[in-house]
Amino acid sequence: MTDPELPSLEGRVALVTGASGLLGGGIARRFAAAGAAVVLHCREQGERARELAEEIGEAGGDALVVAADLREEDECRRLIGAARDWRGRLDALVNNAGVQPVQPLPGMTAADWRELQEANVTSAFACTQAAAEVMGAQDGGGSVTQIASIEGHQPAPGHAHYASSKAALIMFARAAAVEYGAAGVRVNSVSPGLIGRPGLAEDWPEGVERWGRAAPLSRLGRAEDVGSACVFLASPAASWITGVDLVVDGGVSARPTW
Repeated sequence: MTDPELPSLEGRVALVTGASGLLGGGIARRFAAAGAAVVLHCREQGERARELAEEIGEAGGDALVVAADLREEDECRRLIGAARDWRGRLDALVNNAGVQPVQPLPGMTAADWRELQEANVTSAFACTQAAAEVMGAQDGGGSVTQIASIEGHQPAPGHAHYASSKAALIMFARAAAVEYGAAGVRVNSVSPGLIGRPGLAEDWPEGVERWGRAAPLSRLGRAEDVGSACVFLASPAASWITGVDLVVDGGVSARPTW
């Protein structure tokens, strides 16, 4: 059953990369709740993706699981092809897959740096390029959303490589919006703030407390909050929106830092 609070995506096909994770799963659920048929990408956690597909099916939706290693360009293209072949079209891509290690900049190697950029940026580049080819050749074009982060605007200690990758995704979305607009393909980014997970308050109590004090809306984010933003950007309600970064952080970025 579709959620009446969401824009309708009935008859559309959406692909969410990294759908076996907490954030990716939340995004996929919102697309399904909007009526889209959802392709769930995973790399290693196939069982979790299959469980999510079953959950979506039991709720009246439709989902397909496709495994691919997005560190390989050919695998990105295979994933996009599988998503298109499922229903004959691909209307929305959310590039959510990525990693978030903590590593101090002193002592970080070039190999460490390259590995993260490949996982977070190059994979999104290859998937976007392949998806835009499909979307540009079909009626109605399509929408691509890069999952960035508020750290793409303001870094945190130990996240030099991660924050840089998210800043790159924000600019890549803007550049791709310029080049693919004529083909009817819109490209945006979403920058989430701190997303809660089970056990986070116990693992990082001081951080969660600081966030609660700083956020005007006084709570952590939920994966579904990010998913709703992605659904909006993929919907007809956002048909004249491209090249923007939508910050979804409960207002933390609005608070002065001086």
